[in-house]
Order: sequence, then C-alpha cells, then structure tokens
Amino acid sequence: MAALLRAEDFLRGLVDALGSPLNVVLPDQIADNVTAFRAMYAKHRLGGQIWFAHKTNRSAALMRRLAATGAGADVASLGELQHALGAGFTPDRIMATGPKTPEFLWLAARTGATVHVDGRAELDDLAELVRVYALPRVRILLRLSAFEAPGARVLSRTSRFGSPAGELDGLLKAVAEHHQAVDLIGVGFHLDTTSVAEKAVALEGSVRALDAVRERGLRPRVVDIGGGFGVNYLARREQWERYTTELTKAVLGQRPELTWRGHGYGLRAEAGTVRGALGLYPAYRPAAGEEYLDELLSAPASSLGGRPLSALLLENLYDLYTEPGRALADQCGLTLARVLEVRRTERGDHLVRLAAKADDIGLEDHGVLMDPVVLGDGGTRPAGSDPAAGVYLAGGLCLEADLISRRKVHLPRLPVPGDLLGFVNTAGYCMDFQASRAQQLPAARKAAVWRDGESWRWCLDEQYWPTLCREGSA
Repeated sequence: MAALLRAEDFLRGLVDALGSPLNVVLPDQIADNVTAFRAMYAKHRLGGQIWFAHKTNRSAALMRRLAATGAGADVASLGELQHALGAGFTPDRIMATGPKTPEFLWLAARTGATVHVDGRAELDDLAELVRVYALPRVRILLRLSAFEAPGARVLSRTSRFGSPAGELDGLLKAVAEHHQAVDLIGVGFHLDTTSVAEKAVALEGSVRALDAVRERGLRPRVVDIGGGFGVNYLARREQWERYTTELTKAVLGQRPELTWRGHGYGLRAEAGTVRGALGLYPAYRPAAGEEYLDELLSAPASSLGGRPLSALLLENLYDLYTEPGRALADQCGLTLARVLEVRRTERGDHLVRLAAKADDIGLEDHGVLMDPVVLGDGGTRPAGSDPAAGVYLAGGLCLEADLISRRKVHLPRLPVPGDLLGFVNTAGYCMDFQASRAQQLPAARKAAVWRDGESWRWCLDEQYWPTLCREGSA
C-alpha cells in the first residue's frame, strides 16, 4: 500500500481514465493475509479452514485471487454464492451463512456447499428441499448463541444469529429426524464483539456442545468461531486515546469543536455530564487480525484448569473454522477522490468538496476515523511551502448530511481543486458496502493493481484473473 501511494502518477492516470471516485484493490495482499492466518493455525497445531466473509467487499479480483489460495468463501446471499462459484471456488470451499431465502438454500444444497443453520425452522426448510429435489445430504453446522460459562455466571454476548445453546437438545432431535438429508459436522457462533473473554466463553461452550453431539452417536469435527478479528487502523494507542478524550471535552464545551456542528459520535452533554456511548470503531487495537486469533486461542479454558483453548480443540481433534472479513481485507484497497472545490463556511471552516458521495467512502458509516492522504500535482509545489490545514470533507449530493467526514481532518496542506485524496484501507466494508447511485451520480468503479517488477499494472476489477500475474497461487 505504501509503495502504491508513492506511485502518484500511476494513480492519477487511473482516476483520469476511470473517474472519481475510484476504488483500487490489491489482490496479492489478501493472499498474504491468508498466509498470516494460516501461520497462526500452524503455531497452535490446528487444522481447519479460513473462510473469507464475502459481504466485506464485492470485488471480483479479491475473490478470484482468494480462490487461488485454498481459502474458503463465507457467502451470505444468493448473489454472493453465485459470485463465489463463478470466481473459482468449488462447493466444498463455500459455506452459506446469514439469513437465507429458499433460492439461496436450494442452490447451496444443489451445489454441495456447507450450510450454517440458524435454527429449527431453517433446518426443516433445508431438509424439505433435499427431499423434494432428491439432493445429496448437505453438510451443516449448527449456529449457537447465549453460552454460559461453567462456575461463575458469565454469559457471552447475545446475538440475533443462531439458537440459544440451551436449545441444543431440541436441535439434535431435529437433526436425527432429518438424518437422511443432513450431515452434522459441527457447531459455531457469531458474536458482534471485540471481547476475547466473551468469545472464549462461546468457544468453550461450543466444545461442550460437541460433547453432547457425540453422546448422540454423531461424529462432529468442527468448531466455527466466526469473524470479528478486526483491523488496527492506527499505529499508536496514544493517538486514539488523546482524540477520544478531547472529543469528550468538546462535547462538554470545554474546548473548541472538533466536529461539524458539534457532532458527538454518540456522545451528548446533559447538565454538564457526558451521556450516550461512543459509536466509533476502536481505531487502535492492541491485537487484531491473526494476532487477535492468537490471543483467543491462548486464552485459558476454565474446564481444562486454565490450559489454552487451543489445547481443548487439539485434544479433541477438532478442526477450527474462522470467518474473517475485515481482517483478510486489511490493506487490500484504497478509495481515490478528486477535489472539486475548496471554500470557507460562515464559521470560517475550510470545506473541501470531493467528486464522491459519503456512501462511496463509508468510513464513518462504519465508525472508522481515518485521515486521507493528499496526492498533489506531481511535485510542482516546493516541499513545505504550504501550512497544515484543518478541513471538513463533503460529498456531491444535495443533502446537508452528505459529509464524508464529520470531524475536522488535519492535512499537511490545504488541498486545491485537482488534487486527489486517497482514503487508505477501505476494502473492509468501507468501499462498496453502502455505495449507491443517488442523484444519478456514478458509484465508484473498481480497478485491480499488482506489482510487475518495479512497475505497477492494472485492469478493471471484473477483468482480473490470477493468471495475469507471474505468481498465481499461494
């Protein structure tokens, strides 16, 4: 990513050709991220599969590059399933998760994908499809939630996905009823939390659930711990802590505003006290990606006398499934936008209007605060000739709410029309998850780029295949 940002003429040429905004993806980076996760599996001597959460990014190039790595695809819709099949994933490397339509279930069963079952009704629907259409038995996992730790009463976070672990007995009776239609290979969970302690409770609870499955005479072999491994967007903790502290002071009126019209990102002042909750992604995380996985697997299992959770999996010969999305997309893309206008507001703030909409650069929609990189005019300005500037970034929609940044962003210099701003690390949810064509304005096109010796090469995202590169597999 750093090398790509230094290739300003290359990036400017891409925007000139394909327009602003423009999404740029780095397929080889996602292969490197898979390798890092695999290394953590090896460190803990665990087998299993890594499934990329496809909802993270719609890129054909990223999916096709992943298909060349041996990783799997976690698909959460009919369209994603069709895309994964077309990108080169064989059905044994596809897992269907999330809310499902009858069409989605049918194609998953028809092709032989693994299905993560959320509850009894979905299990019954799947089994009926298998019987009616004379399909082969479908590999399934049972998604569970609301685990309770042994000993002290500690609950994992509740989730709208999956069935409470206390209802496992009824689910296993249904599996027995449908034994000719489904093959239960394991259990899993999906928790929307960064807490290692909560996920440790769920992992240990999943292993206990598999004990109950084995008592029924079945032979499960998989524990799926879902995603949520995260990305570290900042290099230094003190930056994040200082900003959130100063934001709190600004909400209380104890310092000048840091945001557009005093926006508090979920915080508000009531009678001199801060209320609400900060609705931001933790931009600094001491452990993220494969390092977060390492921390979770190293956490103590209370039922094993404090030995690591990885030992619990290893001694039972269970495979580990993970579903990283944002973590596998880390450093895999950036969004470029051209500066159209720079002006002052009635309050004297600099407002920079970009050839983009806020939903094209969905950083703040996902609670991510990131400074863009200014890509200038090819170095015609002398270094250090312009002072640093605080600006607000606005989109092109005729809406007051179309702000790409509600906080004042401090740049090395004040941009001018024609400059490019590069929003780094947008591939994970922030690139096209909420993109639209509102007001007939174009959605960002997407290009795939890769290194060829000392040069960069590119093609349209949908035209990328691993065979374009010298090293097409990993």
